[in-house]
Amino acid sequence: MKYVNAESIFPVELLNEIQKYVNGEMVYVPISKGSRKKWGENSGSKTYLNDRNHEIRQKFSAGIKVDQLSDRFFLSRDSIKKIVYSKK
Repeated sequence: MKYVNAESIFPVELLNEIQKYVNGEMVYVPISKGSRKKWGENSGSKTYLNDRNHEIRQKFSAGIKVDQLSDRFFLSRDSIKKIVYSKK
């Protein structure tokens, strides 16, 4: 998050109105609700984990054991169980 001087972005009338409530203080303006992205959408982490979990489920369905999946994907046995027994 970077600092922006209000004088450089707001019209004078709006700046005067804002100064009635806050004068000389820093104010955080949050991102509008419609433009906020969900976790992992920017970095691709969500897609990566969904693909990995799908692969784990496929291999489990093909008969590969939980211990083998745990070793292959570097996850605990409990994590593998949560993935393969979830309702996805």
